[in-house]
Amino acid sequence: MSWNQSELIKLKEDALAFGIQLDEEQLQRFIKYYELLVEWNSFMNLTAITEFEAVCTKHFIDSISLCRAVDCSKAYELIDIGTGAGFPGIPLKIVFPNLKITLLDSLGKRVKFLNTVIAELGLQGIETIHGRAEDFAKSGMLRELFDLCVSRAVANLSILSEYCLPYVKVGGYFISYKSEKITDELQMAQTAIQILGGAVYDQKELILPNSNIYRNLLMIKKVQDTPKKYPRKAGLPSKEPL
Repeated sequence: MSWNQSELIKLKEDALAFGIQLDEEQLQRFIKYYELLVEWNSFMNLTAITEFEAVCTKHFIDSISLCRAVDCSKAYELIDIGTGAGFPGIPLKIVFPNLKITLLDSLGKRVKFLNTVIAELGLQGIETIHGRAEDFAKSGMLRELFDLCVSRAVANLSILSEYCLPYVKVGGYFISYKSEKITDELQMAQTAIQILGGAVYDQKELILPNSNIYRNLLMIKKVQDTPKKYPRKAGLPSKEPL
């Protein structure tokens, strides 16, 4: 896989559409990230998207679109649940080094990839956790420690809310990256969101720069502590959504 100068220029222009001026070090980090992604993707399943321009738009730019929902220049503590190949957490760290980021994923091989990327890119203030979301949100671990919890995972909002809201401190936000404006799914998740201490705050709709790709950042504000019995034990949130 390769890229050309025009594709790098497009990446810079697309970031600029979000008010972000990528410097040379950031560009080189994105290139290295792409190279590692393609290399590791040859022997494990990380992404179906492998062309440089498509990765830039659908993974890198999509990830940093979070800046349309919150002020990413602040020193937020952020956890990325079900991060997979590192999206959105690693692109956010490249562009907004002030963010303190935790990447959580249940697959050991993916975590090994993430650790390689972090080391090769020389990123600081970012760590990985290997495990299930249900297991690390317990009292005395990572429960209600984060200003922001984000997820691009493809899952029902009721399930995602039980995975994510327990990590968010009161006053913080769980932000779900969606590819469509959700109405029915959101309506069905209202009870779960309320039980877990959240309240729907906003949906930030956008079209990714220089594309026709619709994105929706669904913002759920943490308004009260999550009851101690949530999240339930591993497997239950997906089998029996609230």
